[in-house]
Amino acid sequence: MSHPDPSHDTSSMPHLLNRRQFLRAGSAVLALPFLEALAPRLARGASAPPPKRMVCIMTNTGLLPENFWPKEPGPSYAPSRYLEHLESVRGRYSIMKGLSHPDNSGGHVVEKSFLTGARFPSSAVFKNSISVDQLAAESLGHHTRFPFLALGVNGQHDGLLSVSRDGVFIPPELSPAKVYRRLFTPDTAEESEQRMREIGQRVSTLDFVNAKAKRLSRNLGAEDRARLEQYLTSVRELEQRLEQARVWQQREKPHVAAPAPQDILDNTQDVDRARLMYDMTLLTLQSDSTRIVTLYLNPLEVLVKLPGVSDRTHTLTHHGNEPEKLEQLAKVEEAGLKNLGRFLAGLAAVNEGGSSLLDDTAVLFGSNMSNGSNHSNVNLPVLLAGGRFKHGQHLQFDLKNNTPLCNLYVSMLQHMGLERDAFSTSTGTLTGLDLA
Repeated sequence: MSHPDPSHDTSSMPHLLNRRQFLRAGSAVLALPFLEALAPRLARGASAPPPKRMVCIMTNTGLLPENFWPKEPGPSYAPSRYLEHLESVRGRYSIMKGLSHPDNSGGHVVEKSFLTGARFPSSAVFKNSISVDQLAAESLGHHTRFPFLALGVNGQHDGLLSVSRDGVFIPPELSPAKVYRRLFTPDTAEESEQRMREIGQRVSTLDFVNAKAKRLSRNLGAEDRARLEQYLTSVRELEQRLEQARVWQQREKPHVAAPAPQDILDNTQDVDRARLMYDMTLLTLQSDSTRIVTLYLNPLEVLVKLPGVSDRTHTLTHHGNEPEKLEQLAKVEEAGLKNLGRFLAGLAAVNEGGSSLLDDTAVLFGSNMSNGSNHSNVNLPVLLAGGRFKHGQHLQFDLKNNTPLCNLYVSMLQHMGLERDAFSTSTGTLTGLDLA
């Protein structure tokens, strides 16, 4: 790769200082060398507290309200049809009703804002903001080989869940086999050399931008110079992370006993495909390869292969209250909750020396719509498990004037150890959800 000539005219600086390019270049943001956090989880001293994790899961079809929410608020609720599949972790999750994002309407399009809370996502001039997982990754991602993982099932390669600080969607990985190879399969010598070259090229590019920026700053006013310095601070941070990437590239990947998964190419087997990705999420957290994961579930245009289901999920969401379609849709959604219950039980079964993996992992599950039939974006179905919160309750908020969903995100960030009292449209932490 030829390097740009630093003597070129600074008139090209607005292009050269495109922050989005450098955030994309930082897709390999890794961790500081030789910290205790770099050691495999099981090798750390018994006195070291287990790390905090975050998993954010969104299904984009909504959920039938009568099958999801319990009829009674409070801790003594009878489980709904769907929640019966989470009984093995009863008392270790909270169910919420009356949450949504302010100024979010437009049906399916609102999924763009599910983890960001950005207002007016259906607007032609909509500009997204950073998602809660990426905010956590910015501060905590350096503790692991991978700062975060964005995963998807029947998703889109351009992503609709994780969003960078520049409002750019981060493409999810749709192949469990590729996730496994990336995390656990040793690189060949050629792959490692190529990776080191790529890191070196990115570092060289950043060096070039720094040199150009220093010359540019001489001709700027005080206000513009302050803006440029703020931007270059983020560039310097990226340089540090790229240097850390060199260290990680030379470190051995973790060994796991689980065999590599085989991708399921038939998208009618949506339930099994999702189960594979849940399994990879569990393995990723257990090996401490990353502590922040998003999972985008998209059964929308799929004919899910289940007994008694003969229509595509999207068709079923527009059920018109026809009993047959309602029952088919319930079977599809119920299979999704079974997968979630299996995943949570798997987290609960992993012992971390006095606590479980579930205890230290806040798992968000929800949808951008409450009801796929009328495309409503209020009273969203939301569930939070794990994370050392005081769980075992059905929290019900004002169903007409919803509490901002971002209040829950602030609580999740605080679980991660971040001193945050606000995020996006939040008005504080979520009332009734306290850390134990």
